[in-house]
Amino acid sequence: MIGRRAQIGLATVAAVGVLWWLLTSVTGIVGSARFPSPAEFWVSLHQILSRGYAGAGLAQHALHSLKLVAMGFAVAIATGIPLGLWMGWDRRVEALVNPIFLVVRPIPPLAWIPLAILWLGLGDAAKIMVIWFAAFVPSVINAFAGVRNIDRPVIEAARMLGTPRWRMVREIIAPAAAPMIFTGLRLSLQASWTTLVAAELVGALVGLGFILNMAQQDIYPGMILVGMVAVGILGWATTWLLGQAERRALAWNVAARD
Repeated sequence: MIGRRAQIGLATVAAVGVLWWLLTSVTGIVGSARFPSPAEFWVSLHQILSRGYAGAGLAQHALHSLKLVAMGFAVAIATGIPLGLWMGWDRRVEALVNPIFLVVRPIPPLAWIPLAILWLGLGDAAKIMVIWFAAFVPSVINAFAGVRNIDRPVIEAARMLGTPRWRMVREIIAPAAAPMIFTGLRLSLQASWTTLVAAELVGALVGLGFILNMAQQDIYPGMILVGMVAVGILGWATTWLLGQAERRALAWNVAARD
């Protein structure tokens, strides 16, 4: 049985599809040079699925982009969450690290592309570095905020009972900060996909961003839309998987929120 939210979502998608068809195929208000019609989109999709485009099929492009996002995202959460927890827990660490973080934080991830290429070349390592930075910042901020939102009496009571430092972090600090940490993970994942496309516009030989770059040079709106839709679907799928992980890890918080 489809839930009410799913029904509303499907109805919205259907309405957008009908409007797209009317504006492009029926009335011609939007010309094909500016935005492809549904028929042109399906032709482009069939081409990349059957014969490939930009040197590879859609699956190969998508898997390569997914690999870059997964690696950059994994490195970001492995470094960002511990740093955020540490800064929130120890004010001396915050005093030492926060001034540097406040300077680096406003720099757009794309501004790191020239340095990443200079340091790591045009390969995947440079793209992973840019994705890492984009996902790193939200994970640090939200982990830090999660620790600072913990009621101080809880921490003081644990200290009075002589709770060892690492046990306190594992059993009190991390679980209490987990809702904010997952919020940061969602933001980090979104930032990873947004940055991936821009990173693959430079020096890539395969990937969804490379599809967009080649289709723009070929003046091929249908293929541009195929690349955009692929990014959107993969972004939605990975976000859904992260949501399922959150539901399992924080069932009590999800139930209260719903």
